[in-house]
Amino acid sequence: MPVAAGKFATYDDVLNAPEHKLAQVVDGELVLHPRPAGRHTHVASELGADLHSLFRRGRGGPGGWYILYEPELHLGTPSQILVPDLAAWRLEHVTFDASRAFYEVAPDWVCEVLSPTTARLDRGRKADIYAEQGVRYLWLVDTDARQIEAFRLLERSWLRVGVFAEAGARIEPFEAVPIDVPELFRLPNEP
Repeated sequence: MPVAAGKFATYDDVLNAPEHKLAQVVDGELVLHPRPAGRHTHVASELGADLHSLFRRGRGGPGGWYILYEPELHLGTPSQILVPDLAAWRLEHVTFDASRAFYEVAPDWVCEVLSPTTARLDRGRKADIYAEQGVRYLWLVDTDARQIEAFRLLERSWLRVGVFAEAGARIEPFEAVPIDVPELFRLPNEP
């Protein structure tokens, strides 16, 4: 669904995108991707469930976070409408308008699960926009390498704090509880 040359994509373009596509606006350009493949969805769901239980509900962890799967973020200007795989806000940093389908306050943490169709955008311009908007932590999850690459914001630039592939990984900002990284990638039919 191309947007006419010289015209910035709008929220209406996102709303009118085909249902089977994930629609975002990046620097005023409508970007459409297919829905994620099974492994991608599995990893994002497993990670989101673990973090939600520990860091939202406080079941075995400290709580204090609001964690969402694929929230629509309207960051800075109408030319930036992004949909990360996961995002989280510290509860003391934000209030939400529950009547809206999108969030205008930058999250404290964003997680992108990389896929062949999204990796370049996720590592590139989207990561830059997150830094420009003050997102404090970014995780890039590589389903092929079965690892999490973690970054911390330092003066509007990303500082890589590590690459994690082991059980018992303590990864900012959720380092209070170890994460079994290999288990996140294990499909139900894998030993």
